Amino acid sequence: MRADLLKKELSIFTFGDLLSHFPFRHIDRTQLNTVNEINAATEYVQIAGVLLSFETMGQKQGKRLVAELKDKTGVIELIWFQGLGWVQKLLQTGHSYLVYGRVSFFNNQPQIVHPEIEILLPEQPVAKKYLEPVYPTTEKLKAKGLGGRQLSKLTQALLSQIHEHNIPEILPDDILCQLNLISRFHAFRQIHFPQNNEAYEAAVRRLKFEELFISQLRMQMIRSRRHRFSKGVVFDTVGDLFNTFYKEHLPFELTGAQKRVIKEIRSDTARGKQMNRLLQGDVGSGKTIVAVLLMLLAADNGFQSCLMAPTEILSRQHFETISALLEKMKLPVRILTGSTKTAERKRILNELAEGEIKILVGTHAVIEDVVQFNNLGLVVIDEQHRFGVAQRAKLWEKSAVPPHVLVMTATPIPRTLAMTAYGDLDYSVLDELPPGRKPITTVHRYESQRSKVMDFIKTEIEKGRQIYIIFPLIEESDKMDYENLMKGYENVKAYFPEPKYWISMVHGRQPAEQKETNMKRFVTHDTQIMVSTTVIEVGVNVPNASVMIIESAEKFGLSQLHQLRGRVGRGAEKSYCILLTGSKLGNDARERIHTMVTTANGFEIAEKDLQLRGPGEIDGTKQSGALNFKLASIVQDREVLELSKNIAASVLDVDPDLTSAGNLPLKNFLNQSPQGIIWSKIS
Repeated sequence: MRADLLKKELSIFTFGDLLSHFPFRHIDRTQLNTVNEINAATEYVQIAGVLLSFETMGQKQGKRLVAELKDKTGVIELIWFQGLGWVQKLLQTGHSYLVYGRVSFFNNQPQIVHPEIEILLPEQPVAKKYLEPVYPTTEKLKAKGLGGRQLSKLTQALLSQIHEHNIPEILPDDILCQLNLISRFHAFRQIHFPQNNEAYEAAVRRLKFEELFISQLRMQMIRSRRHRFSKGVVFDTVGDLFNTFYKEHLPFELTGAQKRVIKEIRSDTARGKQMNRLLQGDVGSGKTIVAVLLMLLAADNGFQSCLMAPTEILSRQHFETISALLEKMKLPVRILTGSTKTAERKRILNELAEGEIKILVGTHAVIEDVVQFNNLGLVVIDEQHRFGVAQRAKLWEKSAVPPHVLVMTATPIPRTLAMTAYGDLDYSVLDELPPGRKPITTVHRYESQRSKVMDFIKTEIEKGRQIYIIFPLIEESDKMDYENLMKGYENVKAYFPEPKYWISMVHGRQPAEQKETNMKRFVTHDTQIMVSTTVIEVGVNVPNASVMIIESAEKFGLSQLHQLRGRVGRGAEKSYCILLTGSKLGNDARERIHTMVTTANGFEIAEKDLQLRGPGEIDGTKQSGALNFKLASIVQDREVLELSKNIAASVLDVDPDLTSAGNLPLKNFLNQSPQGIIWSKIS
């Protein structure tokens, strides 16, 4: 029964799980205090004394148990408001007790409310020899007698029965010496029942490093094995298509970052090993042109390419961009989505199977079983976190030899997060914007300044510009979102009446066809204003749109605000992002708004977002096993993460399969359970 509760409430299935259920703080009960030592600065005390008296006082809500404890220097009052019956059974006047708790004062007299109390036996040592752990628990467990104190007793009983061979060392001796780390066995003992703060810190340092090191080792081994053993198609020719486009049709000079990334990719694809590369770059950094050049490289070597995007709108945008870029190249580009007509679909499927189509752009439709390629050599996935692992894998199963994979994201990923969540991928960053892109001016305005903001919009529309007005999407409250949007839409119409102004509206409740039509009207400049929820965050490219208004901007995350801002500033005109908020802002919201106004660097914004929200909230990392750390934090422990990455790399450089005698314990650990500790099941 208790075992079932531990499984359900705390995911404690084995003795190993219990040992890895770490205390969140410790109480120092190694010292004994006296009553006369207590002063205004005293926080917690532990006092041994004789119980002089106890009595129940007050009625109903005011009922309390008051006792007096005397040591050799004075008397202190003990008070309980809850559990009076249980405490009374424990108390006997004239007996010795050990009490511990937080000191407070009433009428200048010290007292302890709800102290921990235990009978002090004559042979019992008064002070503990270790810091006392306080464990995370739940109300259900407390109700069944499995609160923090009981978990402490369970853990102590377990530790008294195990020896060094039960928790063998897994780190090589040279790493232990280099970093001055304590043994694994002692780290587990000292993290639960440390002799002092220094011992606790040494245990935490050891176990944090181990967590991050094992994580890095796992991912670097996956990547190393792929580099050494996975087969991949060979792009060894840089031919006419690539060279002609590069020399004659490239619409602008490539940035240094783009040239560097293309060089990395060319090196990857020529080795005969499957490329698996993450390409991240801020909005507008030129990821698409990199993908196009890579597709031309594939075509030069006789292979087909497929670009998969999460939405029909984004797929169509990619298709139109790529078709326009390759217009003079006479290279067939096709698009396949859920709305492709039957006759067109049939023709595309035939041409794909025959190898006539060299570049296919599409949505999830491209992974259907009926879609068969002649010789797929390259897969490009845009905004990959919106696809499941199984969906992505379906694409590279369409070729006997796995195609090269380029995963693109416009969501800047902090370096520490990329190292942990995407460490098995090779990693390229476009950290320069193409020349000529004008910076977007971002300002913060309060609701009280709305009329001035609307007047500014009118002047921009008179210049021929277009405007986005975005409302927040709060998933738990679909109805409220819809009502807010409709109310906002009516307000905008009141400021911008038809027929002088025309407005498109897009939201999640609309049928896909209506959504598509309304977006198209904005793209083709039939409407000047787009009122929308965040469905336009990815996938609309309107160079003429110069103003982004974000309503209730305090309700958005930093990365989302940055993504929305990236919808403007795509043309030659000066662009603006206006963050509208209420007058009362919390500290985090104020910090987000300040960050947006003061920086345009997506990577700085992503780092700040990581600090404010934590890794579990960043797009695409919620399910990442790489982030399930018990102790380590990729925000607070960056230095340890960097160190663990470098040491893992140096270990694998010398011994890639961990076959040396010194590394065998590591190899055995990695081949065991995810935690690496094998224990019998808790019955």
